Amino acid sequence: MDQIVLNHVTKQFTTKTLGTVTAVNDFNLTIKEGECFSFLGPSGCGKTTVTCAVLQALVNRSLSVAAAKCGPDYIDPMFHSRIIGAKSSNLDPFFFDENTLRFLLAQNASGCDVTVIEGVMGYYDGLGLTSTRASTYELAQKTVSPVVLVVNARGAALSVLASVRGFLDFLPDDRICGVILNGCTAMTYAPLARVLEDRLGVKACGFLPNLPDCALKSRHLGLVTAAEVADLREKMQRLAAEAEQTIDLDALLTIAREAPALDVVPPTLPAPGAPVRIGVARDNAFCFYYEDSLGLLRTVGAELVPFSPLSDSALPAGLDGLYLGGGYPELYAAQLSENHSMCSSVRAALEAGLPCIAECGGFMYLTEAIGEHPMVGFLPGRCFDAGKLARFGYVTLTAERDNLLCRAGGSIPAHEFHHWDAEQTGDAFTAAKPFGRSWPCVFATDTLYAGYPHFHFYANPSFAVRFLDACRKGKHHAGTDQTDGH
Repeated sequence: MDQIVLNHVTKQFTTKTLGTVTAVNDFNLTIKEGECFSFLGPSGCGKTTVTCAVLQALVNRSLSVAAAKCGPDYIDPMFHSRIIGAKSSNLDPFFFDENTLRFLLAQNASGCDVTVIEGVMGYYDGLGLTSTRASTYELAQKTVSPVVLVVNARGAALSVLASVRGFLDFLPDDRICGVILNGCTAMTYAPLARVLEDRLGVKACGFLPNLPDCALKSRHLGLVTAAEVADLREKMQRLAAEAEQTIDLDALLTIAREAPALDVVPPTLPAPGAPVRIGVARDNAFCFYYEDSLGLLRTVGAELVPFSPLSDSALPAGLDGLYLGGGYPELYAAQLSENHSMCSSVRAALEAGLPCIAECGGFMYLTEAIGEHPMVGFLPGRCFDAGKLARFGYVTLTAERDNLLCRAGGSIPAHEFHHWDAEQTGDAFTAAKPFGRSWPCVFATDTLYAGYPHFHFYANPSFAVRFLDACRKGKHHAGTDQTDGH
């Protein structure tokens, strides 16, 4: 399908106080392949809830929808993916240059009718307190995406529009084309919408009322994972039904049409080498992966073999490498510990020289213990609850010596976000914050990367190439032919 055409569409909804409200009157729309728009707003304003509501409503309209998240967040894309039935990508201006951002956006939007990008934090919030670097504003600039601002309007009156005015006037070329007044009521929305359009000249795109039964629980600074929400499908359909009544979906699609075609140069990658089998831990304990990053591994020759450290008795047979991603292993520490055969299988494979990447939760799994629960024990030290964010935010990793992923001096942008810490965190890399502070981190050898920092292979594809080359080199020496953990 190249386009979807709507002719002479009128949209009304009925309220107890205002009677029939016309959101769209005699509306005409042509949606071309690859169109996109973004949802922005401060943390806690309801971006994810609104995004999920809109995604589900568009899917219910039989549109082919792509989704993306600004920044390094793993969890929001899980919700997107559950709704659209396809991967949701991460578009991070700290990780990627402009061309890579555009490439990943275009690649994942290919064949879709519309792409919805969810912002991060406040629209202009970037590195530190004074920079828009790595902000959603920067992403909108570099991808030339029109923006719909999500504003928390619960219990607010005219002052909420003063806040919107501030966003519109703060920086040039803000790209803000519409506003959703989240959390308000039908009674307050109608007059606020009129003032918004008449005085500020920006499109009022509806509202999403407070729906306590659809609330998504939070953990730390983010949501619980999608897999932990037992009634997720029901909640999404409830949100979508409400969105059809209170959010002007047709206006959003009109705004999406303003996104121009992107000039993209595909990144230069080496031709795939001999295929290698990489075991990837995927279950409720280990679920933090960037799907495009995994896709790059496939592009350069990896066959990704999922397994569960929670429920499988041993590693899959015939692996040439291992990838233990992040997640919440501390929530499943007892179950992971009780799976003795898997712990033994992983340790035996690593002692035999199987190349392994272990990020954050994966790193914790390789230590002696998480809390009081023994783990694999391949790395020294125990992990403990720090009671606060141990380290948080963007860093640049620079290698102190040659290792599995790069030579000494090699670097890659990364991030940390964890409430648990470890007695020993390694010293093979130096992690440097954008504004000065640095510290040693990561255990790394010719066959190992294990530490708290997360990274994305598209931020430096040579890391992926070197990892797979190591897997090919050791293919006939340290593969996992065993299935019993011995």
